[in-house]
Amino acid sequence: MTEILLALAAVAVLTLVARNFIGFTAQRPAHYATQQPQFDLRHHLDGPLLCEGVIYGPLGRVNSRFVADMQGRWEGNRGVLDEHFRYSSGETQIRQWRLTLANDGDIRAEADDLADPGRGRQEGAALQLCYRIRLPEKAGGWVLDVTDWMYLTDNGTIINRSQFRKFGIKVAELVATMRRVPA
Repeated sequence: MTEILLALAAVAVLTLVARNFIGFTAQRPAHYATQQPQFDLRHHLDGPLLCEGVIYGPLGRVNSRFVADMQGRWEGNRGVLDEHFRYSSGETQIRQWRLTLANDGDIRAEADDLADPGRGRQEGAALQLCYRIRLPEKAGGWVLDVTDWMYLTDNGTIINRSQFRKFGIKVAELVATMRRVPA
């Protein structure tokens, strides 16, 4: 029995170590510092945006699809991003992000459903944001750890990939595109 417990402990440690060196959570903003075009929140999340995406459940199947109308506005390094989601289930959701961009690229993000302010960084063609989100009571009321990665493409489209974790275990993933609404 001791050998089985040691083997399980070794697998758990190796999994945690590997997670820090490979895959989604091993990325750092500095990995994208030299990539073009340069992601600038104040420009790329300003004005009307259309967001379309899917949410995968813990088994890898699409649990939900959504479309969101977004409106960003900035005064200097402080911005607000209003999001209006329409889910395939018929549900709707409204969220307002309050963003602060430091001159060195660090980001502070606040929203009413965050457990505490999020922190992130924009470098090169990418942006990372980490935060803890509180789900609505009808979704269990859990607080999940979220890592958002946004990658700016050459045509100005933003590809967003987010992972949601509870106790370090991935419970959901979101993939979406964001692009300017044509004038």
